[in-house]
Amino acid sequence: MRWLTLYARSRQVPASLVAVVVSAVAVWALAGDGGEGPGDPRPAVLVLATGAMAASIGLSGQDVALDRTAAIRWMPRRAAHVLLAGAVVAAVLLTVQTMGEDMATTAFVVRDSAGLMGLVALGATFSGGQYAWTPPFAWLSFAFFAPPPTSTPMRVATWMLLPPGTAAGTWTALVLAVAGTAAYAVAGASTSPTFGRVT
Repeated sequence: MRWLTLYARSRQVPASLVAVVVSAVAVWALAGDGGEGPGDPRPAVLVLATGAMAASIGLSGQDVALDRTAAIRWMPRRAAHVLLAGAVVAAVLLTVQTMGEDMATTAFVVRDSAGLMGLVALGATFSGGQYAWTPPFAWLSFAFFAPPPTSTPMRVATWMLLPPGTAAGTWTALVLAVAGTAAYAVAGASTSPTFGRVT
């Protein structure tokens, strides 16, 4: 159990968890005080995206080169890290909802948390842990201001706002979750980020 404690501390898991809980409570409180109504998915998506972005900081350690040369099996641990982070982000929102009005169904929360954590994992793989938050932030920003999804490409682009059970939303989230988890499990966090690079 000591290695698990050290791992959690090195990946800033306690700070990330606090950020996830605080953001979920804050958005839930604001949504219950003059939001667009119970059918508006944006508060729930905002909670989930903020949680995924907060969890992203733990996807790279203090020394990426040391992580890659350590004499332990990193692949299953990295995959477990992504999956558990997604589960915690979903569980926090579902728990906060028990205090009052529901913001989203369980199916919606599970789908979006899985897809968003996949996006975060892809961000860490290609841009490093410090920039892993940028893909979900950019996609969320586009989805919030995109026109109504009347075509398949637009439904894919706004997948995180679609009702649960929508094929485009479900498949997009699934592809992101599987691709992101697999890429991060195999490669880990990038040591040469593509974002923020000074040339």
